[in-house]
Amino acid sequence: MTTPTGKPPLDRKTLIDLGFIEARAKVLDVAAFLDRLDRAPATNVMTDFRVDAIRAALVIALDASPARAERILNSWSDPSTQPVAHADGKAARGAHLPR
Repeated sequence: MTTPTGKPPLDRKTLIDLGFIEARAKVLDVAAFLDRLDRAPATNVMTDFRVDAIRAALVIALDASPARAERILNSWSDPSTQPVAHADGKAARGAHLPR
C-alpha cells in the first residue's frame, strides 16, 4: 500500500513523533478557551451553539470509531438542503444553529 504520492504510509511511531507536539498544543488551546469561558462574567447568554458544537466534537474525537474528522465536520455543517430566502448578513459561524 502506498500514499497518493507513491510513498509508503507512515507508521504509528513516526506519526506520533511528527504530530504529537502540534496536537498537544491544539488540545491545550481548546482547554484554555473553555477555561476562559468558565471564568468570564455571566451574561444573559449562558450557552452558545458554537461552544456546544465544540463540546460535541470533543466527544466524537474521543471515541474509537473511524472518520472522526469527517464526522466532526459533518456535525458542524448545516444539514438543510433548501436555500434561504434572505441571508442574515452575518459571517460564517463555524457551526450551524440548532433546528
